[in-house]
Amino acid sequence: MRFRSRIAALGALLALSALLGVAAAARAAVPSAGLLPNGQAVAPTAAPPAVKAMIEAGNRIRHRPYHWGGGHRSWNAAGYDCSGSVSYLVHAAGLLEYPLDSTGFMRWGGGGGGSWVRIYANREHVFAIVAGLRWDTSYTTDGDRTGPGWSEEMRPTGGFRLRHPLGLLAASPLS
Repeated sequence: MRFRSRIAALGALLALSALLGVAAAARAAVPSAGLLPNGQAVAPTAAPPAVKAMIEAGNRIRHRPYHWGGGHRSWNAAGYDCSGSVSYLVHAAGLLEYPLDSTGFMRWGGGGGGSWVRIYANREHVFAIVAGLRWDTSYTTDGDRTGPGWSEEMRPTGGFRLRHPLGLLAASPLS
């Protein structure tokens, strides 16, 4: 009896490791977006339409100023805060009907990271990783300014919840 339970446990462990290996391989196969010298992002040709729409949307608002509460009353705002700018991208992908604040993003979508999009949220801030580029209103590397922008460099993630959009591959982008 003990032998059978050990064999069953070993079989389950092997199946789990195979699944994790496939998931890691799929995540590793996702191509990264490019960042032009002017700070504009370029989507990988293999990216799903929703990811391309998110990158195009980010490029449209990337030099708008930081405004606390910006992007929450209207999708087209003079400036955006962190959650307004992340909401703008997710809305362009066809995955969000109304803007969320950072606390709302802590519970939005699915838990953990997705292959194409990862959202990091806590009670005070939210930022996203889209096709390997960070979309954020702070820790950006494209000059001395405030407001949303792209960066190739990661920032500390301690204290953030990791989320991902559900239905990304089947989404119907708005832009």
